[in-house]
Amino acid sequence: MEAAHCYLDGNADAVEFCPHESFHHVLAASTYTLQEGDNPSRSGSISLFDVNADEGRLELLHRVETAGIFDIKWSPVGGNVGPLLAQADAEGYVRVHRLESSSDESEVQGNHLQEISHDHVSSSMCLCLDWNPSASSIAVGLSDGSVSILSLHESQLRTQEWKAHDFEVWAASFDIHQPQLVYTGSDDCKFSCWDSRDDPSKLVFQNTKVHTMGVCCITKNPSDPNTLLTGSYDEHLRIWDVRSISRPVNERSISLHGGVWRIKYHPVVPGIVLTACMHNGFAVVNVERDEPEVMETYKKHGSLAYGADWQRGSLCMEGKRKNTAIATCSFYDRLLHIWKPEGNII
Repeated sequence: MEAAHCYLDGNADAVEFCPHESFHHVLAASTYTLQEGDNPSRSGSISLFDVNADEGRLELLHRVETAGIFDIKWSPVGGNVGPLLAQADAEGYVRVHRLESSSDESEVQGNHLQEISHDHVSSSMCLCLDWNPSASSIAVGLSDGSVSILSLHESQLRTQEWKAHDFEVWAASFDIHQPQLVYTGSDDCKFSCWDSRDDPSKLVFQNTKVHTMGVCCITKNPSDPNTLLTGSYDEHLRIWDVRSISRPVNERSISLHGGVWRIKYHPVVPGIVLTACMHNGFAVVNVERDEPEVMETYKKHGSLAYGADWQRGSLCMEGKRKNTAIATCSFYDRLLHIWKPEGNII
């Protein structure tokens, strides 16, 4: 069920609902636009929206013009830093913005972004990022195959960097249950795990045989410390058992008939994930069954399906459970949709 849509000012590649209490209505959407010619440039933006799917509201609050963005992530709840939005961009920077509320008469909480730091990580492009659970570090994947971990201290920024892969690193993700571990995935088809307590980080494992194309995304199950998901250009969503961390077992997989670019666990319902499937739209998948099953698909976008996220917040209305709103975006048509699954996800 579509609630609202709009077109962004550039090629849309990421959408992220704010997970912090009082700001669940805030959606950030980022763009990356390559201007070709004699002097090519990569421009981008972050657009901040006020979203209410029940009322069909998708109101632009604020826009930040910046370098071309590959990834954005809100700081995790419980990090004691409030709502911060980090971006990984084509100029090799990680920029961090604070979500703030104007002192004017606006009734919307969290209606603009204020940049509070900009750190030049590399001469290569920053392709992906992830916060650790305490919001004290950010892992960054780079286009030269390196991974950086930025430790965010008030007095100074400490950077740990190592060569992790042969090609572009599209996935760098902290283990939310064991945050000393960082998972990475790359165009070299390798799925790796590193122990960041060593400097440079120590390789815990590297799987080179399962993914037949590049690894696009890696997501730990927030409710099960033994389960991890990977998505790949080879169109498969894979479910891993990581109890033996040095030898993870690929238990199950499902073909989604499009490169699996994003995986987002439902904020409340265990075992339900939202996936962006590049050439095959978006899918809601149950990954807890013996055989993973697609519950619903959404194909109202006209180009590469890249950005996807669930809205947090109450699932109750008039004493009944209701489906969570979803934001999705697609690249070349610059389209942002807000919708709700038609089936019963609860």
